[in-house]
Amino acid sequence: MEIGTFYDTLRQGLWVATLVSLPILVVALGAGLIVGLFQALTSVQEMTLTFVPKLAAILAVFWATMGYMTQTLVSFFQGTLVPLIAGG
Repeated sequence: MEIGTFYDTLRQGLWVATLVSLPILVVALGAGLIVGLFQALTSVQEMTLTFVPKLAAILAVFWATMGYMTQTLVSFFQGTLVPLIAGG
């Protein structure tokens, strides 16, 4: 394998990882921001208040975007990695 092919495949893999993780990370950031603002405004410092809403939001988004994530990863593997492995 040439070094250019390796770096191109690595770049594509990192981009796919970014695209797959972006929905979950954005929702976790938004939920954390909202809960943090709520805690600052009400002076409630309960640890479960930060954990449970973020976990629920992340699970909901993961369930909603599971098809997109699977299709993106399958497309990357079938279009990029499998031909490289099969071709030698």
